[in-house]
Amino acid sequence: MSARRCPCGSSETFEACCGRYLGPDGAAPPTAEALMRSRYTAFVHHDVEHLLRTWHPRTRPATLELEPDTRWRGLEIVDRVAGGLFDTEGVVEFRAHHQDGAQHERSRFTRVDGRWVYLDGSVPR
Repeated sequence: MSARRCPCGSSETFEACCGRYLGPDGAAPPTAEALMRSRYTAFVHHDVEHLLRTWHPRTRPATLELEPDTRWRGLEIVDRVAGGLFDTEGVVEFRAHHQDGAQHERSRFTRVDGRWVYLDGSVPR
C-alpha cells in the first residue's frame, strides 16, 4: 500500500510534507512557501486551528468558518518573492483549484517571533 501524497502538490507524502506542520504540536514551516502549502492543506483537511495559528495577530479574524462543501483539487504556485530561510518577509502567488474554479491570490508573509505567518493577500490583476 502506498502512502498518500500531500494535497499541496509536492511529490512528498502527507506525513513528510505538510502533515508535520499541522496539529497542535506541528513544527514551524521553514519558508513562506512551506507555510503557504501547509495552509492550503489545512483548508483541504478543515484544520481551522492551523489556519488561525499561522495568521498574523494583527490581521487574524476572531473566528473562521470554512465552507464544508468546498472540494479542493490542487495547488499551483505561480510566483515567489523572498520568503526563504534567512528572510523576514515573503510573497507567494498561488492558484488554489476547487470544484467551482480557482482562488488566485498574492499572499504576503512575515515572521513573528521567528515563525512565518500569513499577513494578508490580494487578487492579482
